[in-house]
This record gives sequence, C-alpha cells and structure tokens, in this order.
Amino acid sequence: MNKYSNFFANLICQSVKFNRSWSAVYSLRFYRTNVKIKHEPKARWEEGNSNNGIKWTTLEHKGPLFPPEYEPLPNNVSFFYNGNPIKLSLPAEEVATFYAKMLDHEYTTKSSFQENFFTDWREEMTVEEREQIKKLSKCDFTHINKYFLDKSEEKKAMTKEQKQVLKEENNKLTEEYGFCELDGHREKIGNFRVEPPGLFRGRGEHPKMGKMKKRIQPEEITINCSKGSNIPVAPKGHRWRKVQHDNTVTWLASWVENVQGNFKYVMLNPSSKLKGEKDWQKYEVARKLKLKVETIRRLYREDWKNREMKTRQRGVALYFIDKVFKNLKLFMENKEPEDDLFDRINTTYLNKYLNQSMPGLSAKVFRTFNASTTLQEQLNKLTTADMSLEEKLLSYNRANRAVAILCNHQRAAPKTFEKSMQNLQDKIAQKQQQLDVAKKELKEAQKEHKKGGTERTRKLVEKTESVVKRLEEQLKKLQLQMTDREENKVIALGTSKLNYLDPRISVAWCRKFNVPIEKIYNKTQRDKFAWAIDMTEEDFQF
Repeated sequence: MNKYSNFFANLICQSVKFNRSWSAVYSLRFYRTNVKIKHEPKARWEEGNSNNGIKWTTLEHKGPLFPPEYEPLPNNVSFFYNGNPIKLSLPAEEVATFYAKMLDHEYTTKSSFQENFFTDWREEMTVEEREQIKKLSKCDFTHINKYFLDKSEEKKAMTKEQKQVLKEENNKLTEEYGFCELDGHREKIGNFRVEPPGLFRGRGEHPKMGKMKKRIQPEEITINCSKGSNIPVAPKGHRWRKVQHDNTVTWLASWVENVQGNFKYVMLNPSSKLKGEKDWQKYEVARKLKLKVETIRRLYREDWKNREMKTRQRGVALYFIDKVFKNLKLFMENKEPEDDLFDRINTTYLNKYLNQSMPGLSAKVFRTFNASTTLQEQLNKLTTADMSLEEKLLSYNRANRAVAILCNHQRAAPKTFEKSMQNLQDKIAQKQQQLDVAKKELKEAQKEHKKGGTERTRKLVEKTESVVKRLEEQLKKLQLQMTDREENKVIALGTSKLNYLDPRISVAWCRKFNVPIEKIYNKTQRDKFAWAIDMTEEDFQF
C-alpha cells in the first residue's frame, strides 16, 4: 500500500493548451490591474502562453541570498556539561544554539528529537568534545537559551527609528535579490533566501525530527538562467555546483537538503505571469472533467467486474482516486501488509489510461474537481442575498469546511483555543447584559411616551431603539464568530483554499453577494489569485 500511497499522491497534472483569443483577453485584464508593473506598449500577458514546454525565452537574476555566517557566542555565555562550563568549537557551538533556542518548545521533550539531535551534534564535535560530552541529560543549555531570549526582547524594545533602519536594509536586499528579468519584464521572486541551518521538526511524530539541517553552500546549488545573460556571481571564495539554461522549467536555483534528500527550489512569486497562467490552466482542466466525469465513473465501475485482474485493479484504483483514497490511506496506517495492494498495475499504465479518458487527467485533477464542485454546491445552497455580512462569511467557511472534510484536512485544536473561546464567551455575556439593560430602558421610554407623548419622549424612544438594534447586531456577530471558531476547531481550511479550490468560485461569490474580497483572501492570497480576481464575473459557475 505504501508504494501506491506515494503513486497516487504524486501523479503530476499535465498542462493543456487554451484558446489563444481567450488567453489574450485574460492577459489584458490581468496586466491592467497589476499596479506594481509599469504600463508598457505591449502587455507581457499578450506575449503568448507557455506552450510546447517552453516557459521563457530570457531569464536573468542575482541568484539566492545566503543566510549570514554564524556569529560566535560572547565569552560570558557558556555551555555547561555536568555542571562545568565548556568552551565548544565553533561548529559544535553553532549546533548547540539550535537546540538552546528550542528549549521552551515541546519538541525538545521528545525522545526521538533528543536522540537525533545528539547523534548529529556529536558528528560536529571535535574528538576531545566527543570524549567529554557523552550524555544529553548532563547538558545544560539554559544560559545560551537566556542569551537568545534577551536578544529577542532587545529587538522588541527597539525604537521606531531603529526598526526603520532594519526595514530599509531588508528592502535593499529584496530589491537586489527578490526580482528577476523574465522575457524583458521584472518579475518578483517568491523565496530568494536560502534556508538557514537548524534542526528539522517535521509534522507529527516524524522519525527524523531533531536531525540537523546543514548550512547550504554555493557548491551545492544549481543556477538556472538564459544563455548570454549575466550569470549570478557566487559568494567570494565559492563557486556554483552547476549553471544551466533550461527554459522548460520555472525555477531559478535548486539544491538538495540533507535531512530527507528533497529538492529545494527558488521559484517565481505566485503573482507572476507563469505562476498565474499555470494556476488558471490547472483549474480549467478540472472544469473540463465535469463534462466527462460521469462517463469515467461508469467505466471504472464496470471494470470492477472485468475478468482481467489488471483491469479490475485499475477500476478500484480510479475509484480510490475519485472518492476515498485519503480514508483508505488512514485505515492502512500502523499496518504492515505483506503484499502490494495493487500488484498488476503501475504509474505509467494508469497515467496512460487517465490521459486516454481525458487529456491532462490525473489524480490531482480529480481532487481539484471534487473539491471545487463541493465548494460551488455548498455556496449555492448556504448563501442568500438577505444575509448579513457575518452570516455570509459563516456560510463561506462552512462550505470551505465541507471541502476540508472531503479532503481530510484535519489539524489539532490550537493550544489557545479554550482561552480564546472563553474570552469570546465573556464578550458575549457582557454584550447580552448591555442588551438587557438597553431593552429595559426602551421599555420604560415607550411606556413614558405612551402616557403623554412629546417630542422629547419620541426622540428618546428612537434613540433607545437604535441602541437596542446596534447591540443586537453586535451580539449576533459575536455569536456567529463563536459558532465559526467551534466548527473550525479541528479543520484546516488553508490547504484546500490555496491548492484545490478554483478561486474564481470565491471571487464570483464575493461579487454576487457584495462581500469584500479581503474577507476571503489576505494580501498574499490576493496576489496569488490576481488572475482570478480580475477575470471573474459574478455569474461564474465552476
């Protein structure tokens, strides 16, 4: 089962070509609203899609920005072993600071984290240090921990002017390293900083938690740029692992991290032309599946009864992709079946079949289709025009939660959940008390006005009615917030919103029901989905 868990999860969505005239309309609209880019005679979005695998013609950049070198601890800050201060070698001291900074985190209480850290730390020690430091339980990092806590407090206590200086320095680095020239246009880079060394955390009870993420050197990095461009200059005394000119990929630099052996990339910002176009294409493929999904489902159900075992396995595999793979994966956890669940089919075979059913079809397309379809159906069902803004937002989050449940996007309840809920309950109780008092005052004002109505008593009734109405609205808003938080306690909405939900559904919903787009997408998300925000009308349906 493990073999095919990876297989299903990693099937890559293939791109499709779109009608050029429609792309041109989209290009013009997107360009028109991108206020950060100068208006040029010919909009970059009119220059054609990335067809035939070619992503760009020219690409030039400064390369990644490396983290600063390690700064040794002051002489008055010591590491202690068995109660005695020890002056560590710089490599060992640096790794010790990684652990010291995390002393207050629950990770450092876990045995696997401790064991992995200590093993990797000892590899950085000198022979003499290894002879002396043999047990983590005898290590005292508290002085180092206090030093970094004090540094953090100092930073928080900086004056406005000092913070402004740091901000300007950071802006200069972003200006130099955070942009590239792509086909003659200035594009923002998403993650131009190389991750600093530290300790790996992982999710849940990851077996490699605590292992050291080593400092990445230029000799490990491959640079990707166009021929004839100004090749990024490696830091003094270093050289790049390789410089290549591959215009079929969109990354600018890559390397392999040491803990899990995964490739890391410097990529374009989500708001860039290539990223936006790729995003749009992904959701268009999922929309096309709507026209063929019933036929595909009928065929894979028929395959369940086929005489050939290979065809039967294919049918069941497609069913899992379409409906319940995440649950199946969950059911198989902590079990060790001796045989593969699907022993007669492979990635190539199933991928070929999927593309015969529909060009560009993959496991991820099914997931995107089901998620987006669910969101559209739920929004249509849960939202009415006469709702208040808060009610509409609750409806949206409920629709989004339905998708998260479908995709099995769960999370542990936040540590601050109970406290925040108690604070909200206190606010509700206080608001209810204010409302009760206001209602009592309104009743008395109405009674007085009924006895002998004057202009003064009439205005008093109107004023208290206004106060009651305002307090009722405020109370309802707080109650809706509480309901929303409670329902969202163990559901993670972010993954589906960013990766599986066609943003045009949300944009159209906002336009139709007069909901500010800022209530659904933050600034980063609005940049990522700028293409959808600009091109979508309120009558769009997935």
